[in-house]
Order: sequence, then structure tokens, then C-alpha cells
Amino acid sequence: MELKGTAASAGIGIGSVVVVEEPNLDYESHTVEDTAAETERLKAAIESYIDYTNEQAATMRETVGEKEAEILTGHVTMINDPYMQGEMVKLIEGGMCAEDALVQICDMFATMFEATGDELTMQRATDVRDVKTGVLAELLNKRPVDLGTLPLGSVVVTHDLTPSMTAGIRQGAVVGFITEVGGLTSHSAILARAMEIPAVLSIAGVCSRLADSDQVIVDGTAGTVAVSPTEEELAAARDAQAAFLAERAELVKFVGARTVSASGEQFELFANIGKPDDATQAMERDAEGVGLFRTEFLFMDSKSMPTEDEQFEAYKKAAIICKNKPLIIRTLDIGGDKEIEYLGLEREDNPFMGFRAIRYCLAREDVYRTQLRALLRASAFGEIRIMVPLVTCVDELTAVKALVHRYMQEFDHEGVAYNPDIQIGVMMETPAASLIADLLAEEADFFSIGTNDLTGYTMCCDRGNDKVRYLYSTYNPAVLRSIRHVIEAGNSAGIMVGMCGEAAADPMLIPLWIAFGLCEYSVSATSVLSTRKHISLWTKEEACALAEKVMKLKTAAEVYDVLHESAR
Repeated sequence: MELKGTAASAGIGIGSVVVVEEPNLDYESHTVEDTAAETERLKAAIESYIDYTNEQAATMRETVGEKEAEILTGHVTMINDPYMQGEMVKLIEGGMCAEDALVQICDMFATMFEATGDELTMQRATDVRDVKTGVLAELLNKRPVDLGTLPLGSVVVTHDLTPSMTAGIRQGAVVGFITEVGGLTSHSAILARAMEIPAVLSIAGVCSRLADSDQVIVDGTAGTVAVSPTEEELAAARDAQAAFLAERAELVKFVGARTVSASGEQFELFANIGKPDDATQAMERDAEGVGLFRTEFLFMDSKSMPTEDEQFEAYKKAAIICKNKPLIIRTLDIGGDKEIEYLGLEREDNPFMGFRAIRYCLAREDVYRTQLRALLRASAFGEIRIMVPLVTCVDELTAVKALVHRYMQEFDHEGVAYNPDIQIGVMMETPAASLIADLLAEEADFFSIGTNDLTGYTMCCDRGNDKVRYLYSTYNPAVLRSIRHVIEAGNSAGIMVGMCGEAAADPMLIPLWIAFGLCEYSVSATSVLSTRKHISLWTKEEACALAEKVMKLKTAAEVYDVLHESAR
């Protein structure tokens, strides 16, 4: 029997199933009379949860890494939010028990995050639910599952993989993860990739479909699970496993190497980050710069709008870590689809088409001025470039440039240092921007193609909607033509054209990007070396011959098949 799910962490894992069930956290709702005592019970549970979570974070910091430990410390920050705790206390003061107060408030926040439709924001709903489960376990005196005692060769099967579960995993004990939920950007996927453990996620009902001691092959590259494999299947899996490990070991030779094609064309290979500290991992993974710093996380992780000095310190820190390598910082990409109470955002019926990103920033100069001034100040400490998201017309770009020029004049009067030649570019992620790419190229210093949103907007589909997800494909000829047009327009104008969406690291698409003339690739830090390798496998002539064939095709399926057959 073969099960199919989401390929979340590459590799082959062969082992025995261990079904991990979370503790039963059922309880009986009841009203309370001594509200002061109930409030103290809640606060004691929160304090106990914080202590336990900090211990788990410390363990994870040593066994997995700083970035992954930050998932847990982020949970501590979340439950420490005075507003969240205050709302729980209000419900208790009205006679509600601590369990109900916790569940109601956490579910409210989770529902709010899920309603945005934005994948990264929706991940915060998972964070809230992790916090709810953790504090509820403390209230009921039940701790979450610890995988630190599993035998060697275990394949963990669970509803969802949480950071607290993985903190104590011993090296070599777990050879695969299988979950019922989770996507490519979920914590489950992030943790599995960080530990370099094969993972297949989002297999419905897998906890009841598999049993302890079942023998399985977890193919985290193909997204399949073979149950009770034959000897022939086991032998093939062992061969595939050896080949995968050999290929991973081979990547070492690409450390410190230039990013060049087989015919000698040179490219820039950057990494995407969400926080200043992520720049450390990017540099450790041999990125040649940062192609996308998502600044909205500075705002989403703060209880109030970050001040100019706070933002300046964050951007400066990242610039110093990058040591004068390019650092492309995207200005605030937030709006109706990401609710932040202190920014005064209103709910919208169609947030992805609404008041967000550059539209919001240009209407709220008080917010944008703070960020742009912080970016300019930080530009004195490194090669910072400013990128504007969700551009649909030239006016938006020229308005940003005018604001930057105005703030430069302010700094001239104040005697504040900045880079007067700072580059201002456009994140090309809308069909409108693609159609006027030639006009934008006259004003922009660089382009960076955001393939995730460009694919969704071009195909008019939400990749989070199961009913239309089949349309979401960068392999679609409409998307490929749009990308090619953007690259051609940028190259004709003599500006750098990069790509910061997931497609930049897709081995099958890399020859197309080479053929189209893409200058810069920005990928996850863990994909830097593999992307460098796949670029090195193609000559420009070979890539152009493949692209000529592909661009005559009519469907995404046809494109995929041809690229898959040509993959190296």
C-alpha cells in the first residue's frame, strides 16, 4: 500500500512506525465563584508553561539550532502578551473557568489568523493552538509528548509535529515523520528540514491507518509512504537512500564556489530571511547575500509599532551580519490580510485585492516614514537595497522614491549618515507589474520576481483553497510567459533581475531561468548549495534549447512532464 502526502523534507527514511498521540486534554466546563483563585490558577499554569517551554527551547538550541528554538521562544512571547492574558482574565472574572477562558481566547486569535488566507500569517494560527495545548496541559497537569526516548529507526506518525515534541530527539533515533496536517511552510516542515529527517505531511487519517511497528518507507522527496514494503521495494529504497546521502555529501564541494552555469555564466545566489538573526544562517549556508528580508515579522512580533530606532537596529544588525554583501529589504508587506491591532487595519471582504502593502504604506506616511528613515540610517552599515511590494503602477514606485529623497534631505540637515546611492527596486508579483515591466524598469534599480503571489494572481487562484489548488502552478504557460517578459524587460533596461519565490530553487525550472536570463536567485538558506549545484549542471545553450521546446507547450502538465524528463 502506498500513501500520498506533501513532500516536506527530502530524503528516504526506512523504519518502524511509532504512532504518537497527544495527551487527552478533555475537561468539563464549569462556572467559578472564586474568580481571584481561578485567575491565579491560570497564571500559575502560564508560568509553568513558560518555564517548561524555555527549557525545551534551550535543548532545541543545542540539538537543532537557534532558528528552530525561536519557534518555541515565539510561543513564550505570544502567551506573555498582556492583551491576550487580559482577555482571558476578563472571562474568568465573568465566572468562566480557566480552561474555557484559555480555549476561547486562543481559538479567537487562531480563527482570526486563519481567515487571512495568507500562508505565513495562517502559520501563526498553529502557533496559537500550540500555546493553547501547552497551557491547557499545564492546567490539567498533563505534559505533551517527548520523543527523546524513542528507539533507533523510528518513524513518528502523529497528527501534527510540534516543537515541544522534537526538542529531545536523539541523533539517529527518528528516521522519518508522517503527519495528518501541515504544509511546506508549517513548523512540522521547518523542523524536519532543520533536522534533515525525511517527512511526508498532510496524509488524512494516517494515525488510524498505520499502527505501531508497521514497516514503512518515507520518501520525503516524492511525498509518498510505502507501507509493509516488499524486499524488492526495500532494496530500491536503500539504493535511493544511499544515492540521496551521496548527493548531499557532494554539496560540500559547492561551499565557497562561485555560482556559475556549466558554460561559465555567473549568477548571484542569495537567501530569504524573516528576522535579522536569520542572516547568520544565510551566511553560514554560503549565501552571497540576502534577496528578501520580510520586515512584516518585526511588526507582527511586536505589541506596538516598532520605533525608528528599533527598526534601525534590526536592519543594521542584518547588514553587519551580511558583511557588505547585498541585503534586499522588502518594505512593510501588510494590510487587510494580516491583522495587527495597533496599525488600525480594517477587515476586508477581499483582502488580497485590498488595502495592503504599498497601498497601505503610501496612505500611512507616519508608518512608512519610520521604516524608510530606519532603512536609510542602516544603509550606512552595509549594502542595503529597498524593495517595494505589490506594485501595480509606476506612480507607486515614483512616490516611494520621492519619499526616500525627502528623508535624505532631512538627514542632510540632521547630519545623519546614509548611502545616497541606495537602490530602490520592485517586487514583481502582480500581472499589472508584469505588463508594464518595461515602464517600471525605467524607474527601478532592480526587479525581484515573487513567484508565489505572481502565480496566484496570474491564475486567479488561492493555493490554500483545495478546490482550486490544481490551478496554482508556476509551470503554467501563462506564469512562465509573465516571468520571461519581466526578465526580458529588466535585462533590456540594464537592471538586475532576481527571483525570490519558491520557484527559484526548483531544479526543474532552473534551466528555464538560465535561458530567460535571470541574474539572481534568492532561496531558503537550506537550498543555497543545492541551487548552486543545479545551476552548474546546465550550459546556456542546453537551457535555451529546453526553454524553446517548453514555451511552445499549452498546459502546465505538458510543461511539467517535459521538465521532469529533462531533469538532472
